[in-house]
Amino acid sequence: MTAAPLRVFVSTGEASGELLAADLIGAMRTCGANVDADGIGGERLEAAGVRLSQRSAGWASMGPLDAVGKIPKLLAVALRTAVALRAHPRDLIVLVDFGAFNLRLARMIRTLGSTTPIMYYFPPGAWLDNPGRARSVAELCDPVTAFAHQRDFYQSLGLPISYHGHPLVSTIPARAPRPAPPAGGGVVALLPGSRPGEIARHTPRLLNALALLRERRPEITAVLAAADSAAYAAFEELLRLRSPLPVELVRSAREALVSSDAAAVASGTAVLEAALLEVPLVALYVLSEATAKVARRVYHRPYVTLPNLVLDEPVVPELLQDDATPQALADALERALAAPDAQLAGFRRLRDALGPPDALERCARFALRLAGR
Repeated sequence: MTAAPLRVFVSTGEASGELLAADLIGAMRTCGANVDADGIGGERLEAAGVRLSQRSAGWASMGPLDAVGKIPKLLAVALRTAVALRAHPRDLIVLVDFGAFNLRLARMIRTLGSTTPIMYYFPPGAWLDNPGRARSVAELCDPVTAFAHQRDFYQSLGLPISYHGHPLVSTIPARAPRPAPPAGGGVVALLPGSRPGEIARHTPRLLNALALLRERRPEITAVLAAADSAAYAAFEELLRLRSPLPVELVRSAREALVSSDAAAVASGTAVLEAALLEVPLVALYVLSEATAKVARRVYHRPYVTLPNLVLDEPVVPELLQDDATPQALADALERALAAPDAQLAGFRRLRDALGPPDALERCARFALRLAGR
């Protein structure tokens, strides 16, 4: 007799979470499970065969001030979702990052009396060390972290948490060594991010940096990555409004990175993707000044990008706020193009530090055990 499908509900809030969720669902299927998945997300999740009950386009925010206006809508969606999951239980609920929404959703699901296992994949605040939030996650869910630091923090509080390594280690092999680009040329990937604020603040700086870089390398070209249709349309408009530049628009970060000699990437999961592919890069991030003031009060670590946090050293140059000028970006890209060896050696250490090569399979098997399969 064929086993009944494994009913899985997935909740994501932004492009990076969709990527991780899609990989997890695929790995569960590779392990032999007949997964019937639905949930909250966007184009990437839908492409992985997940039916969408709610689209999350526009949910992601750049800091708490940006999030305030979205709270009423998200609370309504969370309540509606929790009620639906209580009325039609799944075998497993997977929450991916996006703590502002997913932690509230978990609380509502439990308040309504659901006993469905909830796997919190990438619990929020891996480097913020917030004891109250950690206790909430562990009380409501079975957390699964990709970072040894977060595992150690939960354990220091006596809280349960599972750690299997970072799943992207399993899905992103280092690309073949790439010959040095010609002195007057090369290809750079530009990844401004997927949120509207990221697109608005980062893209003009990156395009201006490309124009400056062309003064030194007249034959250089760029690949600009759009995470979804809305981002693609925004980039088309930004390119239309300025002097022509040799920029190709593509539909994924991975596509932009694999063919590039260097990259400028908004801080986030895409920085880790570039590092695992072994693409020389510089990271940038620019918040509104009001949001930046809040961030400075709550975050005190010396780095913001994942490679630097994991290795506790500045492998990736970080240009943040006023430091992220077009000139500084152009200079950093020139260094990445001309002298990448030290950074590439750091990326190899990073892969070792992120855990075993079968991390994704381990995460998938944990999810199946949690669902009773």
